Amino acid sequence: MEKVQGEMEIERWERSEEMSDAEKKVIQETWSSVYANCEDVGVSILIRFFVNFPSAKQYFSQFKHMEDPLEMERSLQLRKHARRIMGAINSVVENIYDSEKVSSILALVGKAHAVKHKVEPVYFKILSGVILEVLTEEYANEFSAPEVQRAWAKMKSLICTHVTAVYKEVGWVQYPNSTMNPQVTAVAAAAAGAAAK
Repeated sequence: MEKVQGEMEIERWERSEEMSDAEKKVIQETWSSVYANCEDVGVSILIRFFVNFPSAKQYFSQFKHMEDPLEMERSLQLRKHARRIMGAINSVVENIYDSEKVSSILALVGKAHAVKHKVEPVYFKILSGVILEVLTEEYANEFSAPEVQRAWAKMKSLICTHVTAVYKEVGWVQYPNSTMNPQVTAVAAAAAGAAAK
């Protein structure tokens, strides 16, 4: 099997701490206010993701040539994808007490992105970081407490762990049309280093 660029960093991310019931409750409580405004929050997340990591747009034929954040915000296709991302997170949050269901949901997401869309797994780590960034900024009152940040850091780890495990199961290889940006690899490595501390 060919080595994926950034694979060593991904292996460091695959450690997932167990969430306590109290942390699961925190996740559900804080998520409810976010999900009430899911489309707009999802659009904010995707715009920040694509502006900061433009190489991620290569996987989206409908909006890969968009540069202007306002154009992205008006894009029906981007809005649709934002709703899908937020819906997937919502499914995980709703089923957070059922680890088999969570694994099943994330396995479907991982398999679709590995096999059908051929998205490099490092983008899940980056996107989850962007999600937490946006949620912390837009919902500062709910997300500023240390226990909330710890719970969401575990949630981020849970998502990345399950998704990247699927990539390994399907025998992920880096595809020739991949244009992995060195900036993305550097940011992912820095994020992995911070998570390991």
